[in-house]
Amino acid sequence: MFKRFITQACLCAVSVGAAFISPAVAGPLDDALTAKLLPGWRLADGRHMAALEVTLAPGWKTYWRAPGDAGIPPQFDWRGSGNLKGVQISWPTPEVLDQDGLQVIGYSDKMVLPLMVRPNSAMRDVTLNGEIQMGVCKDVCIPVTVRVDQRLDRTQTKPDARIAAAMADRPYSAQEAKVGQVSCQVTPIEDGLRLTAEVNLPKSGGREVAVIETDNPQVWVAQAKTSRKGKSLTAVTELYHVEGRSFALNRSGVRITVIGSTHAVDIQGCPAG
Repeated sequence: MFKRFITQACLCAVSVGAAFISPAVAGPLDDALTAKLLPGWRLADGRHMAALEVTLAPGWKTYWRAPGDAGIPPQFDWRGSGNLKGVQISWPTPEVLDQDGLQVIGYSDKMVLPLMVRPNSAMRDVTLNGEIQMGVCKDVCIPVTVRVDQRLDRTQTKPDARIAAAMADRPYSAQEAKVGQVSCQVTPIEDGLRLTAEVNLPKSGGREVAVIETDNPQVWVAQAKTSRKGKSLTAVTELYHVEGRSFALNRSGVRITVIGSTHAVDIQGCPAG
């Protein structure tokens, strides 16, 4: 399976590499998307809430932080910014989408991605200057670069309803969703590990899909097979190092997101069962 994944990834890189386009923020990309930064508002604690708004043409989609079998994960570079200590991204609940028979995790129509901005000095404006690498797909997949350069006014305190709605659309925490026992069994397989997660939680509606991530960017995680029996949800996946090496799994860095038709649940950590 791992060798097949490497082959697919290489073919994808060939198909999208020639189509690389770098639009300015708020400009059209061959009618596929427009993007702009919503400047948001300054919070009472000195942080600033902003957001990236991406509007996609019909049939186009973009990807969540864990994009699935064929997606392109977004990457963010804020090194050109002024008075910036850090940016924390709050991901709204994604959709489970089909892409030529492969399962991908992302967004269609519109994505508002909240950005919690931490200034070095709360008494000054922030200049958010950044570069976002992201993928959009329809009949072909195209990696694009969105560049932003926006002053975040410290005197602006009125909330933006678009950003507030995206914040409210985040997955529930394990506590909010009343998640019970969580455990993971890890067994060695050829070239990697098999992880079986058992989660006790109420149903999240319709067909449930579990997406499993690790805190190691060098570990590729296969699409999980998800099943449910009563209150217990089981997700089975395989993990491989992208360089074919052996690796240790940090259980506290395992993240399980269960996506259903009514809501999603974000579960962090998976101890031995």
